[in-house]
Amino acid sequence: MSDDGLPPLRDVVRKYDLEPKKSLGQNFLFDLNLTGKIARSAGPLEGVTVVEIGPGPGGLTRALLTAGAARVIAIERDPRALPALAEIAAHYPGRLDVVDADALTFDPVPLIGTGSVRIVANLPYNIGTPLLTGWLTAPVWPPWWDSLTLMFQREVAERIVADESDRANYGRLGVLCGWRTQADILFDVPPSAFVPPPKVTSSVVRLSPRAEPLPCRVEALERVTRAAFGQRRKMLRQSLKAATADPAHLLEAAGIIETARAEEVPVSGFVAMARALAK
Repeated sequence: MSDDGLPPLRDVVRKYDLEPKKSLGQNFLFDLNLTGKIARSAGPLEGVTVVEIGPGPGGLTRALLTAGAARVIAIERDPRALPALAEIAAHYPGRLDVVDADALTFDPVPLIGTGSVRIVANLPYNIGTPLLTGWLTAPVWPPWWDSLTLMFQREVAERIVADESDRANYGRLGVLCGWRTQADILFDVPPSAFVPPPKVTSSVVRLSPRAEPLPCRVEALERVTRAAFGQRRKMLRQSLKAATADPAHLLEAAGIIETARAEEVPVSGFVAMARALAK
């Protein structure tokens, strides 16, 4: 038995024939010290509802409940994992809700009730960026979640936290994250921690929503960044033609020189261009 009174994860995987599926982007974490560290990095969880994506055999789920989460809503699309998660739910009566659904299309908001809500997940690699983008482009802000504590491939994590001082990694994702959140890389996780081990290092990132991000329409910001970074080697006076027939107007409104390139422009500059585009 593990410290929480439940069987070791390796035994659970063997019992339910839960070999990780590459098609689902699955890499399981068996190290309970590591899952505990991820759970603690989300902050004190007493009284908090946690939404977890892709719990698999439930290693992080168990850590979240052990750390004191009042309730965990675990969204899992792999039916093979449901019996293992049901065991955890029985061990923690009334504290774990398992939802058999695809996180890309399922809206957990009707389930969360009142009080603090955090999203904590070892995200399947193949849906991590689309999920994050969806949470960041919500029409209502501040969002329904208080923070995001998420595992990504290291290269994605670097793009999430990048700004114009890190031109190699700065792009559309960095603008979006920097506009509406404060994003930080907390720690790295080596490939050897996973089964099967991925070819890359992973990183845990925490994103906290900004209460009052610079005012701007999401659609306009996405349009400007898509054009600017779609041809990032070109000057903005050229690349922005994909968004508007009059790039000079956007650049002038934002106080940006026409020969600038996308990776040189801070988040505030993209917001200013988006506002000019929306007008």
